[in-house]
Amino acid sequence: MASFSTMDTFSPAPFWQNGPAPGAIYNFPGRVVNQNANPIQVSQSPVTTGTSVVGVQFKDGVLIAADTLASYGSLARYRSVERIMKVNDNIILGAGGDYADFQYLKTMIDQKILEEHCLDDGFTLKPKSLHCWLTRVLYNRRSKFDPLWNNFIIAGFDNGKPFMGTVDKLGTAYVDPVIATGYGAYMATPLLRKAYEANPEMSEEEAAHLLHQCMEVLYLRDGRSFPKYQLGVITKEKGIEIKGPIDVKGHWAIAGM
Repeated sequence: MASFSTMDTFSPAPFWQNGPAPGAIYNFPGRVVNQNANPIQVSQSPVTTGTSVVGVQFKDGVLIAADTLASYGSLARYRSVERIMKVNDNIILGAGGDYADFQYLKTMIDQKILEEHCLDDGFTLKPKSLHCWLTRVLYNRRSKFDPLWNNFIIAGFDNGKPFMGTVDKLGTAYVDPVIATGYGAYMATPLLRKAYEANPEMSEEEAAHLLHQCMEVLYLRDGRSFPKYQLGVITKEKGIEIKGPIDVKGHWAIAGM
């Protein structure tokens, strides 16, 4: 009879013929398993992306703007995509980041609105509610290390007052009368903040001109931007209107310097 130390060197018998041994991984026929491979990663490198979304509150409502480009890596591939959507008669949504993730969330939001219509109970989704829901969804996916790679701006009217909030892929959210996401957070926020603090009761025309200036600056400075953008407007009297595409004309005289 072999000693215990000798028996300990033998591998345990498989559970069945050609089956896995205790503590081992079973390789199914025709399937190659590399046990030393790294785990599969998802959503760690978005492929088709949109850049900045900028927004500002004015006297009678909210304006948000986003260009119409979806970049395939560094290639300006899709030049007529819509990154501003009407959620319902009281909410507009602007999205930056991975366009596929935005389409996925857009489908979920459309389903929520459809279910709301089917209930027909007199209640409609409010912008604060959508802002809170998106925060929970994005934070939940971030906690699973499988984030939805987006930055959102949610705008609308809540209890008769203009509302604008943002949430990013980590679930970080805040509310502010002036918001810019993506590269615009660095280039457009100072312009928006300065103009808003100088005139918080600006008209719709003044706010639209301000966002046009921001889109011009981003076109000149952001390598993923495009000289056409959409403008989403929401007011209590007129409701929601999505304008565009609006052209941006770059000022290239400085290039000679």
